[in-house]
Amino acid sequence: MRLDIITIFPEYFAPVQVSLIGKAVQRGDISVAVHDLRAWAHDPHKTVDDTPFGGGPGMVMRPEPWGEALDAVLGNGGEFRAQGPIPEGAELIVPTPAGARFDQSAAAELAGIPRLVFACGRYEGIDARVISYARTRLPVRELSIGDYVLAGGEPAVLVMIEAICRLLPGVLGNAESAADDSFGAGAGAMHGLVEGPAYTRPRNWRGLEVPEVLLSGNHGAIARFRRDEALRRTALTRPDLVAALPEESLSARDRQVLSEAGFASSGEDVAH
Repeated sequence: MRLDIITIFPEYFAPVQVSLIGKAVQRGDISVAVHDLRAWAHDPHKTVDDTPFGGGPGMVMRPEPWGEALDAVLGNGGEFRAQGPIPEGAELIVPTPAGARFDQSAAAELAGIPRLVFACGRYEGIDARVISYARTRLPVRELSIGDYVLAGGEPAVLVMIEAICRLLPGVLGNAESAADDSFGAGAGAMHGLVEGPAYTRPRNWRGLEVPEVLLSGNHGAIARFRRDEALRRTALTRPDLVAALPEESLSARDRQVLSEAGFASSGEDVAH
């Protein structure tokens, strides 16, 4: 997978060189290029923003440097604005609070795309004409990582890269590690739930014992315990996910656990 990131703060992306993602980059499984938007600003001050038409607070990122940046990054040897071919499989990702929700399903979908270009907005955002024009040349997704506002798109892009790249083959040491992720899109035992608590050595820490079932060697009982705990935690922290569980996906034991957690058997929240 190739990742291109356009930003006014290239140094923000040092974290892509560490941990599992960094190791994948070193192996060549992931290619990352960070581009400084100010390289395409031509005034002495390298200005990339201006006041908004119609008035209002803040500044808006100008279209000219963004257009030239996309020309260079996506131009395939020519200009993005030319009618030549766009790199096959490329998509432009624009983080914005006004975008569609970025979730585990979106991460899994984007993990199947060979080239992603991230446009990091700042201030009041990027001139809307940049996104409108880009849509005439390649697929564009405006995505939000949550219902809050950040100072810029850089932290959102780091979140997206982590979520997407850990799903690529070979990035995780154990490929099964992603199967039971919270919000997993598969059909596993934790599908649609957040993960329950995890434990490791020592068995007793400050007077707190590891649940006995996890030491039993009974894999069926352990799987049931983990699903019960996932159901309880989801009911407590994400009742919206419980309400979305298909009725046919719930066993009699699942309904009992949810009832004990304060939910009706239909999966509707009755206690929160």
